[in-house]
Amino acid sequence: MTLKFFDKLSQNFIELLNDKDDHNVIIKVENSKKSFTAHSSVLKYRSSYFRMELENIQPNGNNVKIITKSSISAQIFDIILKYIYGGIVNLENVETKFIFDLMLVANEFELEELTGKLETILIDTKASWLKTHFSLVYRTIFDRQNFKKLENYCNDIIVKYPNLVFDSSDFTSLQESALVSLLKRDDLQMKEVEIWDYVINTEIFDKIRPYKKIIDKQLWEDINQYFLASDRPVKSIILPARSLLVTELPPRTNEPKEHFSTIISEDHVAEISAWIDRKVTNYLTTNNPYKFELILRGTRDEFNPQKFWDICHGHASTVVVVKVNGTDEIIGGYNPLAWDNSNSDSNNRWAAANDSFIFSLKNGNIQNSILSRSNFTLGSNCFCHDQGSHYERSISSSTRFSIVDYEMREGKTREKELRIDKEEEYLLNKKVKGKGKEMENEMKNEAREEELREVDGLQKWNLN
Repeated sequence: MTLKFFDKLSQNFIELLNDKDDHNVIIKVENSKKSFTAHSSVLKYRSSYFRMELENIQPNGNNVKIITKSSISAQIFDIILKYIYGGIVNLENVETKFIFDLMLVANEFELEELTGKLETILIDTKASWLKTHFSLVYRTIFDRQNFKKLENYCNDIIVKYPNLVFDSSDFTSLQESALVSLLKRDDLQMKEVEIWDYVINTEIFDKIRPYKKIIDKQLWEDINQYFLASDRPVKSIILPARSLLVTELPPRTNEPKEHFSTIISEDHVAEISAWIDRKVTNYLTTNNPYKFELILRGTRDEFNPQKFWDICHGHASTVVVVKVNGTDEIIGGYNPLAWDNSNSDSNNRWAAANDSFIFSLKNGNIQNSILSRSNFTLGSNCFCHDQGSHYERSISSSTRFSIVDYEMREGKTREKELRIDKEEEYLLNKKVKGKGKEMENEMKNEAREEELREVDGLQKWNLN
């Protein structure tokens, strides 16, 4: 048996960080306006960057080594140090740009675990921000070349909408690694002749010479020959043309996209979905067959019982999640039955639900999730209560607590998203010309009808 006491260990190392009496390293940040103290032994073993940096710095007269990182903000470096010492990163109430900048600094300090986790958070929960700031994200990640997940995420978008890059005013300054990664994609929705028009057309040899090292020798000779004698046959092996798919429309951009959740992540959703299906192992975020649509959020819809019943009435297969104030606890429960506001008064009627369960989710200092299924027998009353044995086990040691926020979400089968904006397709493809206002109105009506059909086609979970 192995016992692990990570919480206390983390707490003690945070206390060590705050102890100013025994440090031997000073890190100056934010143009030397702010200084942090640290211990070389901790920095070296937690970061290969600091190991090399400290080996190359001579101590001062007090036997203290000084590191200067002027471009890093004090707020970001404070989080970096707390991660290095205690393995804790608090991202509550921070802007998405701050998370992106934190990821860049974590990468600079070669903190691979933190870098990878922040990269996943941005992709899974901050997609709308990534799309809004696409140019900044795209060029930054290829400058650093250590963000493979974000590279693939961006390229998945560009292969469908290559004009985002190829028609941009600064296309000629695109990093070589970014262009090469796109050209390697067989699903890039451009014809080869169009690609070469972009790459070669303007100031041909100035534009193509930087890529000589990555171009096959025979292909290089064929390119030179083409511009000297275009009628001569080429000797290079010509691959089949890419198969161009029907252009899919991007999501609507005229409506701001709400963040997925202020409490849970996509990993939590996958775990809860597996519990609902009674799976032994969790779903991956990429193959989760369900989605949870937001019905109610406390901070948005008020912490009011009557508001709860007004909004949630009639909704079934619901999950409620609660963020406990002052801790990392996220607790909640699943109810397969429909909420009925006729039970909100003094009637207090109960209903049997053998698929219901309560839970506590892994988060921050909470190392493991807890699942507790109902223990009732058919015909008995079942409810969540702090006494009795209505559930298999307790999910929290607290009996009284306050909450930061809560959400009610309805589970539905995850349908493939339809891109229904025919008018936008009309404008993007530029294939329909001179059809006038009548054509535009007709396309709008068709799009709305298709949208209504899609909504009607959505099916709720059938858990009976």
